[in-house]
Parts: sequence; C-alpha cells; structure tokens
Amino acid sequence: MTSVRLGKNIALLSAAAFILAACSSKDTPPPEDTMSAPVEDSSAETGQPDAVEMAPVEMDPLDKEGQAGLTEFATDRIYFAYDSSDLSDYARATLGKQAQWLNRHVRVQVTIEGHCDERGTREYNLALGDRRATAVKNYLVALGVPASRLKTISYGKERPAEPGNYSQNRRGVLRVQ
Repeated sequence: MTSVRLGKNIALLSAAAFILAACSSKDTPPPEDTMSAPVEDSSAETGQPDAVEMAPVEMDPLDKEGQAGLTEFATDRIYFAYDSSDLSDYARATLGKQAQWLNRHVRVQVTIEGHCDERGTREYNLALGDRRATAVKNYLVALGVPASRLKTISYGKERPAEPGNYSQNRRGVLRVQ
C-alpha cells in the first residue's frame, strides 16, 4: 500500500518537474541592478526597431529633497508635553533623523516653528513656543547642523494643527525653505 502511494508521489513530482522545465525560457533576463533596468518592447510585427523603456527606480528617502523628502524620511514635527519645552526620548530620536537628513542636504535652510495648544494667554504661549523652537534648534546644532541654517519662530497658539486636540498642537515643526 505504501509503495503504491510512494509511486504516485514520485510520478506527481516528476510531472511537475517536466512542466516547470517546459515552461522555463532559455533566455533568462539579466539580474536587475540597483539603478534602472531596461525593458525591451518586442515589436517584430510592426517592423520597427525594439524600443527600450526605463523602469522606475525607487529613490532612497534620505536622498529626496524639499519638505516632502524631510517628511518622508523623518517626519517634520515633534511633540511636547503640557507646559514644557523639554525634549522627550522620542523627540530626540526624531530630531536625530531630521539632523541626518539635514546633514545630507547641506544647502537646505529651515525654519523651526514653535507651537502651543489653545490654553493660556497669547503672550505666555508665544514665549513657550519660542522656548520649544529654541530647544529643537539647540538639539539639531548639537547633532552637527550649522546654526546658520536654522531660524526659529514662535506662533504660540495662533496656528493650531487640530483645534481642540491639545496634544497635536504642542509641537515643533521644521519647514524647509
């Protein structure tokens, strides 16, 4: 009984191997390199020479420029605790990635915006937003970003990201110039 079952299994495996061998092509394409691989368009029916198209290449997010590049690589914002300009461990990690991006893009100038939630007086929140922006700037400078490329501004509570969502409004934002 087991020899019949073993024979069937061998026959199935052999048939699968023959099918795979019959389907394989003798013209195996070259391996794709890290740049772009040409894609040939065989147009023997039209009598025109084959056209070569370039396949799209995925760009390393660290190499992307502008606000979109910064946001994709490291995000453009960090968040603060209530009534604080102290950087959390998570904020420091995010600023580390932002510094890495800024050090790759040495000609980029940024404005660091300090924001607060809607509680408190206008004057108090402008001062707190300034302390937050300065804390971000100082940390980026400590990570090797030249201070001459960083400008700070405080918006206090004047530009909430999400009115009423206090935790989303207590933030520091990098704006690429």
